[in-house]
Amino acid sequence: MIENFLRPPQNLAEIAADVLRGIGLFSVILAAMFFDLTDAGILAFALPGLVAPRFLAFPAAADTTVSVTLLIAAWSNVFDLYTRIPNWDLLVHFFCTAVLAAGLYALLLRSGTVVDPRTRLAAARVGVVLTTTLGLALSAVWEMVEWLGFIFITPDIAVTYVDTIGDMAAGGIGSLVAGVVVVLYLRAHRGVSDAPPRLTTTSRDGDPWTPTS
Repeated sequence: MIENFLRPPQNLAEIAADVLRGIGLFSVILAAMFFDLTDAGILAFALPGLVAPRFLAFPAAADTTVSVTLLIAAWSNVFDLYTRIPNWDLLVHFFCTAVLAAGLYALLLRSGTVVDPRTRLAAARVGVVLTTTLGLALSAVWEMVEWLGFIFITPDIAVTYVDTIGDMAAGGIGSLVAGVVVVLYLRAHRGVSDAPPRLTTTSRDGDPWTPTS
């Protein structure tokens, strides 16, 4: 994985993905200088998610999608968009959780931890259920982090019962949709590869959902 992270970008798409990582790091510095430490901390919390696709050799398209989604979610806190724009909170939870859950499922698939949904219908159903479950777990962790922020950092963070359940429901639905989309995509391309999935550590090119052989 270290080799993946240190490998120079090979094309414009990979350069763009690395630029987004740089923007994420610069965002933390910018928030610390011109906003406050709480905002800087929120942006810093997104950094592991920004660098993880590089370590895991995600293709540039998937890498960029994850980075853009996380940056939008983080900066929405800084600019208080969650309270200024109706239902913005639910939209971010829907898309952000969907992207992260799909990424985790792709990682499990490519590492051979789960059965390729192209092999049989039961495996496809498991893929949808697993992606949804991963999304619900991420939603629960997200809400726990918000609760910790409310207790130890600032009481301005919304942790009401309705807000918490609504956010988790949006994340769960987003993950369900992501699971269906990913499985349908894979089954539509079932002829691409019938080999057992294995996580690649040498290339970021190609289909992010196709197991490497």
